[in-house]
Amino acid sequence: MWRYLKRILIGKPLKTMDEGGQALTKFKALALLSSDALSSVAYGTEQITTVLITLSAAALVYQLWVAAVVLVLLFAITLSYRQIIYAYPSGGGAYVVASTNWGTSAGLVAGGSLLVDYMLTVAVSVTSGTEAITSAIPGLYSQRVLIAVLIVIAIMALNLRGMRESASFLTVPVYLFIIVILAMILWGGYNIVTGNIAYQAAAKVGSGPVEGMTLLLFFKAFSSGSSSLTGVEAISNAVPNFHRPRRKNAAATLSIMAIILAIFFGGITYLSYYMGIRPNATDTVLSQIGAGVFGHGIMYYILQLSTALILAVAANTGFSAFPILAYNLAKDKFLPHAYLDRGDRLGYSNGIISLAVGAIVLILIFHGQTSLLIPLYAVGVFVPFSLSQSGMIIHWFREREGAWPVKAFINFVGAFISVMLVIFLFILHFSNVWPYLIVMPALLYLFYRIHAHYKNVANQLKITEAAKETIHEYDGATVIVLISSVTKVTAGAINYAKSIGDYVIAMHVSFDENPQKEHKTAIKFKKQYPDIRFVDIHSSYRSITTPTLRFCDVIAKRAAERNFSTTVLVPQFVPRRPWQNILHNQTSLRLRTMLNSRENIIVSTYSYHLKQ
Repeated sequence: MWRYLKRILIGKPLKTMDEGGQALTKFKALALLSSDALSSVAYGTEQITTVLITLSAAALVYQLWVAAVVLVLLFAITLSYRQIIYAYPSGGGAYVVASTNWGTSAGLVAGGSLLVDYMLTVAVSVTSGTEAITSAIPGLYSQRVLIAVLIVIAIMALNLRGMRESASFLTVPVYLFIIVILAMILWGGYNIVTGNIAYQAAAKVGSGPVEGMTLLLFFKAFSSGSSSLTGVEAISNAVPNFHRPRRKNAAATLSIMAIILAIFFGGITYLSYYMGIRPNATDTVLSQIGAGVFGHGIMYYILQLSTALILAVAANTGFSAFPILAYNLAKDKFLPHAYLDRGDRLGYSNGIISLAVGAIVLILIFHGQTSLLIPLYAVGVFVPFSLSQSGMIIHWFREREGAWPVKAFINFVGAFISVMLVIFLFILHFSNVWPYLIVMPALLYLFYRIHAHYKNVANQLKITEAAKETIHEYDGATVIVLISSVTKVTAGAINYAKSIGDYVIAMHVSFDENPQKEHKTAIKFKKQYPDIRFVDIHSSYRSITTPTLRFCDVIAKRAAERNFSTTVLVPQFVPRRPWQNILHNQTSLRLRTMLNSRENIIVSTYSYHLKQ
């Protein structure tokens, strides 16, 4: 049943040779990988105004200057990540750049930050989308957490179906959002020029400093508004997903995305300033701008719908980038090798599922409130930004190719602003970002423990001349067959044991509560197999595993004295239909699990398949 349900939800498995058909064109890649960055304009301006309004309405004039600095940073970051795409086309982005140029620890900080950040990407995008829905339909506000969780599950299922299908699905909401926002900016600009929208800003540009405004407050607004740049790095992480020539297509997609993002962010911020929009707990800034430009007609609701859709599907950027980053970390043995495995639809399913689980946990912890997530979200982005761009400076000084001084200067500007932004995030938003100081050391410890385990395993499994001397050669084999009752399963297991063992023992565990029945089992077995030693062990505490382990340990010790191997054969019957397993106890599974802990015992299973 699960197999059929899986086929309905995920689809028919794809052959490995079909992987080329999953590659992305620029048109689909923009939808799949840019939705996070483009959707951030829905809350970027609002984050700036929320900080400035704490001083006064007049301070909102500074949102234009904050936006200008954010756009300078966007320009530097875009150029930097274009360079990263050409220099490191294998994907991995900041993790690969930092590892190569700063060393393993810096690379793991970048990689770990991005892993957490992609979970935050999903959580922030989905909760923001939910806020857009509740702004249009206030009656759903109390159900926002449930709505957010259901959206995450839906996007996870979509990504498990494969990259091509998810990209095809995303083209509609992403391009609808692009068209609607562009129409809003152009129509709003036209109405401003024609005087149909009145100037309502509390203070004019150039009218002098606002009383009480400080540099600290300006940078606090800047650090909040920089959340609009999250998601820019996703394309550099996913270069292997593009059609050939991969680097050229990825770089072109990044440039297109950056241009659209700059126009949207700048246009929305200017409209917000000109119309005197103030942040509202139940009505987003973008919603207020839409109402001012379009009125409360059909276009307003299309704006709200497109915003909700892109914020919801913006989580898909995380689902596209997280599995590839996890793959790179697993390839370097810093994450479990399960993240190297492809699913039925050629996606890295374990990475997709892990991301969904992490995002749901974050949504539940923060009760679906976007404002609580964004500062931590920004730290997770700008720490890797700082490491990758400073790492590229080292790269250019080492390679010295082309106009490398100009490229290094661009990276320096991006790195400097990113580092300053990280510092201000910790100073000004410490109450929200302090978990980073706990999560990151914990992740680094986990990465190094996983890496040490894989190194130890490799060293122990490596065959060397010295190791050959320690590989044991046996003179014979002892086989212990675990017996529950005398059945066809028992008969097959005994016959198999005799074919592989020099000395076969049948072991049965009986309970004191029914000695007559257990006595009959012994008589029946000895009558059928007189040449096989039968051992009946009584258990006063109704435990099978403990007496089994004790007996097997004793036999294994004696066998070792004769230079014999010891194999424990666990018989079991396999029902024809998987659901029928729940009708039977799992004694054989428990026994195998316990016996596998014994170094000197080989565990084998004899399966008898039922026909009905």
